[in-house]
Amino acid sequence: MADEVAQLKQTVAALQKQVITLDDQEQIRRLQYTYGYYLDKCLYKEVAELFAENEDTYVQFLGGRYLRKEGVRRLYLKRFGGFFVGGRNGPVHGFLLDHPQMQGIVDVTYDAADGQPRAAGRFRSLMQAGVHISQADRHPRGFTQWFEGGIYENEYIKEKGVWKILHLRYFPFWHGDVEHGWGYKVAGFVPFPTKVFPEDPLGPDQLVAADQRMLWPDCRVVPFHYTHPITGEQVSDVDMQAPLYGGDAKDALPALKLVG
Repeated sequence: MADEVAQLKQTVAALQKQVITLDDQEQIRRLQYTYGYYLDKCLYKEVAELFAENEDTYVQFLGGRYLRKEGVRRLYLKRFGGFFVGGRNGPVHGFLLDHPQMQGIVDVTYDAADGQPRAAGRFRSLMQAGVHISQADRHPRGFTQWFEGGIYENEYIKEKGVWKILHLRYFPFWHGDVEHGWGYKVAGFVPFPTKVFPEDPLGPDQLVAADQRMLWPDCRVVPFHYTHPITGEQVSDVDMQAPLYGGDAKDALPALKLVG
């Protein structure tokens, strides 16, 4: 009987651990999906509050890093909010900016040095955006309609029992307008930042190294935070590169890295 009780306790403990992990994974997916729904409607104050109150918090976007909550607010409220919706918090008539958050793969760890659970998540977005023809003379972008594909490789931390975004890394790796698709878009279609805050009052706090920035037609693989589910191995750096057709990887840009 004693052995059976001990075995039952072990089973309950193992199941409890699995339930905690599954619940944490679901909370993180909910957090990321919530981020997407707020972003869709330019609710940038709400977006910023999804991020951790942590000195290590940052957003990596288009070749720059926006550090701490101050940098997060600068990117969303001032840069995006100022340009897309004229400085308000919320949508404006005739402006579309949908960011579906899809294909989430979330892994949680419980062995961090500070004792706080950490997690990493990979998500995909397929954005549809544009300004309706009726608002072409009013909105600074004029009439436009475009698509964007991107990958998130994010990290999350649990603060006071609540999961928050610690590192948001978004890699928008292709763009296309509705009229011409993506085949005609050239490098530099969306320019990378060249100055940092405060020289650029809406700019990032840091610039990402030139060989670690990517935009279409750059086809390097956004690094995976996880290993292969069967072999347990990481994809090799050379296989993460994207040389010219028939070319050699040694002549191509180096593999991308998830740094910091």
